[in-house]
Amino acid sequence: MIGHLRGTLLEKHPNQVVLETGGVGYDVIIPVSTFSALPDAGTEVRLRIHTHVREDAFQLFGFVTTEEKAIFERLISVSGIGPSLAIKVLSGLAAGALVSAIRSGDVAQLVRIPGVGKKTAERMVLELKDKLEGIGGTTGASPASKAATVFSAMEEDVLSALVNLGCNRAAAEAAVKKAKTELASDDFEPLFRRALELAR
Repeated sequence: MIGHLRGTLLEKHPNQVVLETGGVGYDVIIPVSTFSALPDAGTEVRLRIHTHVREDAFQLFGFVTTEEKAIFERLISVSGIGPSLAIKVLSGLAAGALVSAIRSGDVAQLVRIPGVGKKTAERMVLELKDKLEGIGGTTGASPASKAATVFSAMEEDVLSALVNLGCNRAAAEAAVKKAKTELASDDFEPLFRRALELAR
């Protein structure tokens, strides 16, 4: 099983990267939090890898931090949560906020994540509440100023991530425009997370 990859980042998208190592390009599925932490294409990077093997698929899931990988592996231990939904969960909430919501039993926060219904959220709380020792952190974004009428490359990445999570394009565009007016930050992750809330 592949547990770690180090190599050159050939391509970088909000939900997937291609990493070249030893002359082989590996297609790796990633959460939005990993995307926002990665450098530009052409740079050497290291990813912690979870290898998922099924009869019809061999998939690699990559994470910048051991914490993200640990949360992912705990999520897929929950009945009804497969790797694709676990990536959506990690994309929908920052690691610290996700751990906090599970520990406090905040089902209302969890069901805001695309693809997570009430029963799935309740199972996450029930099965993981006491299995997240030593994992957690905090994240946030600050309010303020100015809308953009044309989408920048970074905003297009946000739109792509929203559409990949199941939002329709028109709703995603409206959410990105509104989020842009509320946030002072030009960073990918705060804009994505606020737009995701608005698109729901």
